[in-house]
Amino acid sequence: MAISRGASALVVLCSVLVLAPCTAAKKPLVPAMFVFGDSLLDVGNNNHLANCNISCQANYPRYGIDLPSHNNKPTGRFSNGYNLADQLAQKLGFAESPPPFLSLSKSNASVFTGINFASGGSGLLPTTGIQACGQVFPMSEQVGNFKSLVGRMYGIGVKLISESLIFISAGSNDLFEYAEFAVAHPNTSRNDTEFLQGLITSYASYVKELYAAGATKFSVLSPSLVGCCPYQMKVGEDSRDLDQYGCFRLANNLSKQLSPMIALMLQDLSMELPGMSYSLGDAIVMGEFVFSFSGFTLNHACCGEGKFGESLCNSTVPLCQDRSSYFFWDRFHPTDAASAITANELFSDASGSFVHPINVQQLVAPRP
Repeated sequence: MAISRGASALVVLCSVLVLAPCTAAKKPLVPAMFVFGDSLLDVGNNNHLANCNISCQANYPRYGIDLPSHNNKPTGRFSNGYNLADQLAQKLGFAESPPPFLSLSKSNASVFTGINFASGGSGLLPTTGIQACGQVFPMSEQVGNFKSLVGRMYGIGVKLISESLIFISAGSNDLFEYAEFAVAHPNTSRNDTEFLQGLITSYASYVKELYAAGATKFSVLSPSLVGCCPYQMKVGEDSRDLDQYGCFRLANNLSKQLSPMIALMLQDLSMELPGMSYSLGDAIVMGEFVFSFSGFTLNHACCGEGKFGESLCNSTVPLCQDRSSYFFWDRFHPTDAASAITANELFSDASGSFVHPINVQQLVAPRP
């Protein structure tokens, strides 16, 4: 990883730490935003899953403690405040993420400004998250419901979807489960390449389905250093498999192998599918940069008991006072201060250090 690719990038990233919260622009840069993926982007879909267990929900205090637009109450976001879906939506000119799909029957929100399909615990594979969560809203169903929705919009949806942004962050939970299984069953043979290629096959099929439904603009965030979340740090420590960051080596190695595979997949699809364009956020490089230069507290969760925030993040456990100085909110997820950095780089990285071939601002710009 070429950390030296820009002192300017360091200035950009560090400056984000002191930026004021985003505010909505008068006119959004896209007509709508449709969000797919896991708990980094979930804004409440898991609240509506009857068999989803509490460890895969975020609808109780202390979640949302810094979310003034919702009276500092939990909404299903796995964060102390806004999450990455909200923050990228704000960059586009919306007030926050579009509403969760599974809430639409109880909401008057217009589907014409977007929907968030993301579900905590879900992955690229349909079985991911079932054992840990009991029930999730998998990517296959997220995409399937989007297609059904577009089909019911008849002709009015074609132009809307083609001009809207598709935002995807998926794959981390697949890596979590695979790495943890490998540790728990050390004598079981495994083929990492075959597993990762299976993820890419699934990922490509979802992108193609979204494209077939009319989507043309894709913002994709690759899984980051998944072995560096507090929960995985503990797995690495217990299994004596730590890397230079003190993180779970196996999980991070899988992330590092998957990232270029996603990049090649998107490059190939953009040549195969006429009119498709994309912006890929390299979360591996972002993560390595943050771990090297950010100044965040990295090895402790803000909310939870013990060194790694092993417990659920609820009103009975310790809570850090300066959330803006912590990278991790709970044992899996970033604080809103940390995810704001990612949103800023996805939207406006001009150096090419973290986002390529173009940033989201360029992706959504009117075409000549």
